[in-house]
Amino acid sequence: MALKLAGLKDNRQRPEIRIENQSSLELPKDTEKIIKDVLEFLPSEHIRGVEKVRLVDFIKPPQVKVDLPIKGDLPGLYHPKVGGQAAWFEVSMGALLQPTESFAKRWMAKSTFKGNLAALLFSLAGQHYFLTMKHSVKKQSLESQVRQYTEKNLREWGELQQSKTIRGRLFKPLRPYLERLSRWLSKKAIELQKKSKSKDR
Repeated sequence: MALKLAGLKDNRQRPEIRIENQSSLELPKDTEKIIKDVLEFLPSEHIRGVEKVRLVDFIKPPQVKVDLPIKGDLPGLYHPKVGGQAAWFEVSMGALLQPTESFAKRWMAKSTFKGNLAALLFSLAGQHYFLTMKHSVKKQSLESQVRQYTEKNLREWGELQQSKTIRGRLFKPLRPYLERLSRWLSKKAIELQKKSKSKDR
């Protein structure tokens, strides 16, 4: 009972991060739910101090005084805490949905929207975490640390999402065998490649 109460208390202590939708674009269904799911997946200390996630059409970097062309738009921008302003995330819906591109590119962007949005949020959360909580991380290694953080969380979050689907539940028992087969095939491919190179010599 004590453990259950402790868990409930921890849930109440999770930081409340509001979502501001300032985008004029038509967003895919459940966009805000995806954002909430991603943020709830992360440990609360990783996003402590983040005030909001703001959705915009396109991001204009603070140092740029003129409007950027759409193709050069940033997908996301981390705004660290400055004075009394808490840290926040800015997410470009235009960069993710590519509304000015061809039909094929728009369709592809929409079909990969959930994964791309999750990856972007994990990346922004990683920047916040390593810049505010992990002071021992050197600036030179920050990019690689954030990349590893993003990949790890995206993989685990993706597996969790898969486990919620019928298809995911059906394939879960087979996953270890498929992974083993994949490693074996990769090993064989490398061996064949080495053999072909040695023959060429």
